[in-house]
Amino acid sequence: MEFSLEQLTHENYPLVRRIDRSDIPESFVDTVDTLMETTDYGFEHGLIGHTYAVRTEDGYIGVLMLGEALAWPTDPPQMQKEPFYRLMGFVIDKRYRGMGIGGKALEKTIECVYQDFGVRPIALGCHEKNSEAARFYEKHEFEKTSYREGNDIYYLRYPKE
Repeated sequence: MEFSLEQLTHENYPLVRRIDRSDIPESFVDTVDTLMETTDYGFEHGLIGHTYAVRTEDGYIGVLMLGEALAWPTDPPQMQKEPFYRLMGFVIDKRYRGMGIGGKALEKTIECVYQDFGVRPIALGCHEKNSEAARFYEKHEFEKTSYREGNDIYYLRYPKE
């Protein structure tokens, strides 16, 4: 299935909010509302990155944010040595999972952020009970760490040499 990535804006935000993620608790993945607020914060503070809505001919089916990470006390020590990106709020509408769109959207987002802002390592938090997401991230070269923030386990991806 063909898709495109569009910046999440206040214009498309009401439609992106309609993504069906009813099977994923907010404790697993941030809501579109939270991503919009975080995107606004990033713009206001000059942070780099992209928040994308994933769009097909059927409409908006996903959303994800990959941007400059602000340091958190729980960040793994190896991430405190250099600038890195943080992946947040990544979700694909439940009707479109398992079709390969999520993986392609993730890789395209990483490619765009690297091209627009430079290459950096990427960190994300995955809820300890979200085994499907954990498998997905490991398939996409994220390494599970022993570091945590609450119920989230940190996963790291380093740029390819």
